[in-house]
Amino acid sequence: MDSLHLVHIKLLATGLLTLTPRHTSPPSFVRCGRTVARAEVVGVVVSRDHMEKFLRFLVDDGTGCVPCVLWLNHQYLNANSSSDSDPTGEMASKMSEVVRLGTLLRVRGRIVMYRGAIQIAPRDVVLEEDPNVEVLHWLQCVHMAKECYDLPLPSA
Repeated sequence: MDSLHLVHIKLLATGLLTLTPRHTSPPSFVRCGRTVARAEVVGVVVSRDHMEKFLRFLVDDGTGCVPCVLWLNHQYLNANSSSDSDPTGEMASKMSEVVRLGTLLRVRGRIVMYRGAIQIAPRDVVLEEDPNVEVLHWLQCVHMAKECYDLPLPSA
């Protein structure tokens, strides 16, 4: 199995939203022939919709908006989800407190497909206080794509 499947790869919204879904269990996606299941994005919260069971928000990184859905009550999580990729209800509640309109966040989590649209189910939501973090993330995304993500797979 491709090693990218095991890590949160740094992506810009344009790269994340154009991944090709692969119908496997657990769900995964393909980028340049490589399997991807987890991602990290950095951007500003431009939309926030708090419901009883979940918090839906959009993170804008300047190249597009990434939909994120943070489940707030652990009992509503998909029974097929692994515990290492989904926060408990208490952790999710604490993370939801930093999701405010206009805040700069780093979001890491599973890439999921819901109603034909790609979104992130966050494992970590971190408030970033240094505005330079966003530009640094862009540079890291470009560098990692060139050096790791978009390289041809080695022949077996």
